[in-house]
Amino acid sequence: MEEADDEIEKEAFSLGYRLVAGVDEVGRGSLAGPVVASACILPFVCLIEGIKDSKKLTPQRREKVYLSLTSHPDVKWAIGIVEHQEIDDLNILNAALKAMSLAVEDLTPCPDFLLVDGNQKFPSKMPSQTVIGGDALSKSIAAASIIAKYSRDQIMMEHHLKWPEYGFIRHKGYATREHVRAIREYGISPIHRRSFEPIKSLFC
Repeated sequence: MEEADDEIEKEAFSLGYRLVAGVDEVGRGSLAGPVVASACILPFVCLIEGIKDSKKLTPQRREKVYLSLTSHPDVKWAIGIVEHQEIDDLNILNAALKAMSLAVEDLTPCPDFLLVDGNQKFPSKMPSQTVIGGDALSKSIAAASIIAKYSRDQIMMEHHLKWPEYGFIRHKGYATREHVRAIREYGISPIHRRSFEPIKSLFC
């Protein structure tokens, strides 16, 4: 698969914006753990190879691109994390939007334009544009997706050390057969989302 394009960023640059941040989140469909978002500003000319939809990268390749992005002096990035308890309180859509908002708030320098993956905007004073399928269409959104995905995977691998019976290291909390079978056998862990099915029907 080809790398993500930067035509959307160029359009924003042509309008006079200079600090264009891509924003994306991961973990929305997981049964456990947080939702993690990232906001990322790439340099006007970005020569880092391999920036594309994080889901299209192998874990090894994703880690390599993540390290290239986060160690580059001209790449500015931040993450926002909303934990499972707040996901249950807010609902997953609002939690995902909050995570994206937190990532943008923590980003330095402050962006002047946002490219947000999906079709939902979050409250912000900055001008923004939603991009459906943005992690495949926008280089800065793709970069944000890689940072968010890698960051969340590290969190879930840490959780695996505490609760290895669920297999978080393999499925990262998503509803695989292995994971659902483990939930039925062992019950729910402290990081499972109680508002999600099948957990809600089985235990709550």
